[in-house]
Amino acid sequence: MTEDKSRPPQDRPWESGWAPDTTRAPGTRRLWLAGALALATVTACVTAIAVMDSQSREPTPESAEPTTLSNSAPGGLISFATPSGNSTHTPGKDRGRPSPTPTTSAPTSPSASAKPHPKAPKPSKSHRTSPAPKPPKSNGISIRSVNYPDRYWRVRDGYVRLDSIGSGPEQREDATFRRVSGLADSSCYSFTTADGRYLRHRSFVLVEDGDDGSALFRKDATFCPRPVYPSGAVMLESVNYPGRFLRHRDFQLRLDPYQHYGQFRADASFRLVAGLD
Repeated sequence: MTEDKSRPPQDRPWESGWAPDTTRAPGTRRLWLAGALALATVTACVTAIAVMDSQSREPTPESAEPTTLSNSAPGGLISFATPSGNSTHTPGKDRGRPSPTPTTSAPTSPSASAKPHPKAPKPSKSHRTSPAPKPPKSNGISIRSVNYPDRYWRVRDGYVRLDSIGSGPEQREDATFRRVSGLADSSCYSFTTADGRYLRHRSFVLVEDGDDGSALFRKDATFCPRPVYPSGAVMLESVNYPGRFLRHRDFQLRLDPYQHYGQFRADASFRLVAGLD
């Protein structure tokens, strides 16, 4: 029997009366079902991705603190409160613990007020600094020669000489002067006698004279100290005749130009010592 004869004709119905549909290709229904299932799967995936993307873009709410359930909750489970999106609640704000941030409000109870610092104890009288003792009142100065240490300036007959001073009170008073700020230069010296007269140079000789208030007198009576060897000795330079120094010559005090030899420096060096009176 040939293959064509074993198959029933396609245009004839079978014994049950059903005849195959020859208008469409075999398996079309399965293809439609598979396509619908694939489309549903793609749609579900797209929807899931969109939902997850929208949730990831939302601002992350502050973490909620765990709160325990009431006694009606079974098993003592812990649930987490879901914070609302527009809530400004700060975690830990509603706790009963004191805030670590200092406040400027006044304390509500006397115990909360700050205790005043105790005052420092006053020092006892034994620890107080005693005032510095006042220096004794000066009785004036005397001017002693360096190369004739037994001779001092002394006013005699209106002139200043280098004399040996005896024990008589008059001689000692004549050899005692008061040193004051220079009349023409406060950084220099002027010398007054016991009766208020000044020592000044006149015609380059040192004499005693009263202040006439003139500028020339103030300059003639002002001398600037220049330290020299030996230590503690000074040379006295004239203000209005720079380069001229007081020196003794034949025991007479004069104003002479400086000379670069040892005898002049010795004759022009003096020590200011305590007054003889």
